[in-house]
Amino acid sequence: MVKILLVEDDVMIQELVTFNLEREGYTVETVDEGKSALEFLKKEKPDLILLDVMLSELDGFEVCKAIRANTETANLPIIMLSARDEIADKVVGLELGADDYITKPFSPRELLARIKARMREEKRNSVPEPVSLTWGDLEIWPESYLVTIRGEYVTLTGKEFELLHLFMKRPNQVFNREYLLQKVWGYTISGDTRTVDVHISNLRSKLKGVTPIIESVRGVGYRLAVSPTKTKNC
Repeated sequence: MVKILLVEDDVMIQELVTFNLEREGYTVETVDEGKSALEFLKKEKPDLILLDVMLSELDGFEVCKAIRANTETANLPIIMLSARDEIADKVVGLELGADDYITKPFSPRELLARIKARMREEKRNSVPEPVSLTWGDLEIWPESYLVTIRGEYVTLTGKEFELLHLFMKRPNQVFNREYLLQKVWGYTISGDTRTVDVHISNLRSKLKGVTPIIESVRGVGYRLAVSPTKTKNC
């Protein structure tokens, strides 16, 4: 049974989310503070975390950062919940390692769709791929989520790895943002394509100076370029 940790200090939202998730067969554990969430994770590992941003003492951004910094929790899926709907806030959450960001008020139906999409992606990622892929300076091992650049290991987040894996399986193919949202995030509903841009930007920074490069194709999307050219924003 899928266990979800809900970190939310609004009692009404706690009750609403818990009711809808339990009705769908999920097990829900709730805490109302950031520090309590980190203490919980020392004892138990949920399958997914729903993390409110505006928490007392330790806010959701700080909690997300702490989760990603801990090797034991670094790969746990995180969906951030927030009344702060500014693009800058979304970007901060995604850059800190959140897998998704939902603004309040949200419908229970949308939340369930996002959770189901995330869990489908986790299930797909659990299927082992024993062989490594090599392309230029890069080599990846899908089964263990390992990446090397010219033989040196580099650390990527789960979503960064999945993007790179997709590009390396189909080099030179151009992927638009909606397709990447569907394949990497598992969205079956329209999502914020800014999510893709943020993760691509972070991935490029970590692969700086590597051949081949993730190239922007103006007005279309991204590809792993065999013969790198000057990267342009699209």
